[in-house]
Amino acid sequence: MLDPVSRVRRFNRAVTSAVGALDTSFLGRGRPLGAARVLNAIGHGRSDVSEVRDYLGLDSGLMSRLLRSLEDEGLIETQAHEDDARRRVASLTRAGKREFAAYETLSNTQAESLLARNAQAEALLAAMDLIASALTRDRIALTERDPRSDEARYCLREYYAELGRRFKQGFDVSLSRDPDAKDMRRPRGSFIVAMSDTLPIGCIGLKGTDHGYAEIKRLWVAPSARGLGLGKRLMDEAEDAARTLDIALLRLDTNSALPEAGQLYRTTGWREIPRFNDDPYPDLFFEKRL
Repeated sequence: MLDPVSRVRRFNRAVTSAVGALDTSFLGRGRPLGAARVLNAIGHGRSDVSEVRDYLGLDSGLMSRLLRSLEDEGLIETQAHEDDARRRVASLTRAGKREFAAYETLSNTQAESLLARNAQAEALLAAMDLIASALTRDRIALTERDPRSDEARYCLREYYAELGRRFKQGFDVSLSRDPDAKDMRRPRGSFIVAMSDTLPIGCIGLKGTDHGYAEIKRLWVAPSARGLGLGKRLMDEAEDAARTLDIALLRLDTNSALPEAGQLYRTTGWREIPRFNDDPYPDLFFEKRL
């Protein structure tokens, strides 16, 4: 049987081959993967050259060579940033936009073909999510979003579905004390989403109230991102948001069917208190003074 290191290396070789990382003409468009990835990043709105470089994990020399090759092809243009001449921004030319669209179509077709050939497509996707989250853990971004945004709604749907699976009585959000969106937007509160590249993998809400405290709501971390410390990061971010809103006292509730949540709260300075609401689902209640 292969040892763990050999299994990792087998996986690396398989991915390298499958995505065409060594091809001199990635997806048959006449340029290697590196140049195609730079073009893709710019096409998806990352115009700041330093941001693109950090996003792709490239050194300055390689980034400069790739940009120059794309400029020579007439696919991008670079210029000084309007607010800081030391920074450069890149944009696609008309030809670059056509090439970006061609790559998008080919990449989508490649992905669809891979899934179509696999009888366990959902299991394959779950494994991909797990690996991608692990490999990009240092680049998971926590950003404030409107709780009505697509990313927030995705997280909340996944959260409600998981509660439905884990609670013996199931979960019906209409029976819960579901916070109004306005209570999780500044200046009353905040809603934070964890993004791994383009995939939302976690969320937390800070719900403002008129009772002298705010509540932590809807803490969720995708199964693919568990074990990476993301739950604590989200809690810390929500507490920081509360401080900026001059909120000194926080409360939350949870259910004993979610032992990992209770463990997180107990080890990060929260203390158990008596019930403070009439929500039918929670049976544990916590408070923390900032």
